Amino acid sequence: MAGLPVYRWRLAPEGLATFRQLRVLGLRPAGQPVVAQLERLRRRRGPLVAYLYRIDLARPVRPMTPAKRAALAKANAARRICPQCGRDAGYRIPSSLGMCVPCADAPPSVAA
Repeated sequence: MAGLPVYRWRLAPEGLATFRQLRVLGLRPAGQPVVAQLERLRRRRGPLVAYLYRIDLARPVRPMTPAKRAALAKANAARRICPQCGRDAGYRIPSSLGMCVPCADAPPSVAA
């Protein structure tokens, strides 16, 4: 983001907030452009960057509708079903495994 003011971590002026800070306030950016960025320097890697939005232009978060809540519940349930054994794992299946932990830990079956 060239041409944006850059502030050091915790030194942003009043009236600006990150996306997460807006969410805590019950607000959303509402399509406004990024007005500045925060940078937190790190020792061996590039800086952490957070984009800032104006609080006065932010709008309230839209309420969750029943249809949206149902779609979200369905999507979360699909992430809990093991494709190997078909059971509900009780947790989100890790994408690194692609199956529940008991199926991943089980010895491979030998086809005769």
